[in-house]
Amino acid sequence: MTEDELLYVYAVTPPFSGVLPDGVRGLDGEPPRVIEHDGLCAAVSRVPAAEFDAAALRGRLEDLDWLAATARTHEAVIAALASVTCPVPLRLATVCRDESGVRRLIDSGRARFVPTIERLDGRVEWGVKVYAQSQPAAPKPELKAKAASGREYLRQRLGQRQSRDDTWQRAGTLARALHAELCERAEDGRLHRPQSGQLSGAPGENVLNAAYLVPREHSEKFVAAVRERTPAADDGVRVELTGPWAPYSFAGGPGDGEGEQS
Repeated sequence: MTEDELLYVYAVTPPFSGVLPDGVRGLDGEPPRVIEHDGLCAAVSRVPAAEFDAAALRGRLEDLDWLAATARTHEAVIAALASVTCPVPLRLATVCRDESGVRRLIDSGRARFVPTIERLDGRVEWGVKVYAQSQPAAPKPELKAKAASGREYLRQRLGQRQSRDDTWQRAGTLARALHAELCERAEDGRLHRPQSGQLSGAPGENVLNAAYLVPREHSEKFVAAVRERTPAADDGVRVELTGPWAPYSFAGGPGDGEGEQS
């Protein structure tokens, strides 16, 4: 390792003997390395300091293309780790100067890492989103003509608004009931801020954006419960289930901030 390189840290794990799936590559294009220290491990890759030091990161984190590519690799490594052990994911762009810095990171976070591993071991995260997808009513043929009256136009607009309000009400009712039921089936639940349609690219308005911590062996029943609650495709309300993921939403704590350097 040279002075022009840093160590990018993806996650902290307990020691493990399993082999990561073939084809897993870190940000350097190579399989991630594992640094073991006093009963814990860190999965790392070498990265250029010119791209990942504190000064460079301030600009890089505003580059959406770079951010998306880095996030995909970060998540792919953690997903690979989750197939063989219990990773505590660190946030994007956590870097250390050298292996001594990685050991300091492990030591400084030990009080969080150890109980978090104990709590998350054998668990996965499922994501559930509810969307309101009201469809505006198609204009009647007579309203396409320039001679359409103002009264008819206002009546149509009122009908569209009422349809949208009805869809939002159904979506809100479903979201509250679904979240309550899934919290009972999961060991823990987290409500995230609704996603902007412009950023996510998903159709409709996001009403529920939640994550649930579920024992791996209970995942089948959890998925079935979500599907039982999923309305018909033409209802105007859509439920989206994603996962299973490494439990990002339940691994947070001090010391895992974006751009942290040791």
